[in-house]
Amino acid sequence: MTEPKDLLASELYIKAVFPVLKVLLKDDPKTAKRFEDVDAHIVIRAKYNEGYLGANLHFKKGELGINEEELTAGDIIFTFPSVKKMNSFLAGGIALPSIKGFANIKLLVSFISMLLMLKLMMPDARPKDEHKRYLKVKLALYMVSTALSKLNKSGDPDMNEWTGRQPDRIYQLSVDGTDIAVYLRVKAGKTKAGRGMYTRKRPFVHMKFNGIDGALKVLLKDAEFVEAVDNKYISIEGSPEYAANINDFMMRIQSLTT
Repeated sequence: MTEPKDLLASELYIKAVFPVLKVLLKDDPKTAKRFEDVDAHIVIRAKYNEGYLGANLHFKKGELGINEEELTAGDIIFTFPSVKKMNSFLAGGIALPSIKGFANIKLLVSFISMLLMLKLMMPDARPKDEHKRYLKVKLALYMVSTALSKLNKSGDPDMNEWTGRQPDRIYQLSVDGTDIAVYLRVKAGKTKAGRGMYTRKRPFVHMKFNGIDGALKVLLKDAEFVEAVDNKYISIEGSPEYAANINDFMMRIQSLTT
């Protein structure tokens, strides 16, 4: 029997983690080179009830489309015996799938290399290379902003209670000195994630990370939230209480997906 927490984790992987593969296609030169001429479908699925749960990733010359319905055909198909094992694999565990499509060995190697890049988001990943440090922060914040909205839409009681008592508010997160910026819009229980700076109204809360170094201090949990604010790794414009709420939900998402 599939546990509710495993279903929630799989939903976050499918709807929040897989979309950040687009960041690698755009911002990582090696990944972009591998996929620049690719037109192929890669399916990652787990057996669930009488069918499958997962995603069909369509790579088309540097672009990525994600379909959750067409899971029976693809150039390469990864099949896991359970949702839990699929989650474990995506979190960097040792669960192994059956793989159909070994004839596409070049595509398979490229895709595995791409998945390994996602390990940059793991809490214990401490890249020293400047570009990988940038990628870690961008991947993590892009993922978590989407995951915050998906957590609410999945019916999480704590998130639903928190969003349900708020009027129209913008929670902005940005990293000083970079192009990294995301936001979450909350309105009477509904949420929507976005990229970039929200310009139509002033954010209710704006969490500004002090460059890549400051962001990593928080993401790697080298400093608790209050300490991070005190040490100026992050500055808060707006309500510190609601900023702390966002941080708590971010940490919860990290625990579900790692």
